[in-house]
Amino acid sequence: MHGHIHKYMNAPWLAVILVMGLVFGLSPAMAHPDAEREAFARLIHEIEALEPLIATAESQATPDARIRFRYDWLRQDLERVRAGIREHIDAPRNEPRTVPPLRGDYRQ
Repeated sequence: MHGHIHKYMNAPWLAVILVMGLVFGLSPAMAHPDAEREAFARLIHEIEALEPLIATAESQATPDARIRFRYDWLRQDLERVRAGIREHIDAPRNEPRTVPPLRGDYRQ
């Protein structure tokens, strides 16, 4: 079973889940605006750090697979998350805003 778990540890979608957990798991104990901004800056850094992992997974993909992982969609969704965080840092708003939906399904 250990090998079975290892197979999923290399899955690029796992990285997305981990980043999303960080995004939505920010502790309310960090009520200070500077602490929140620092947490958001770390999130942006972590999202950017995923690119080499995604590139490695993409380089190891089987090009003639019947079902392929859409790395371009993954990158677009991560960019949307990163841009949303950056927009909040740069110009926080008190009112809700419309955010485009993530694809979430990366198989084709």
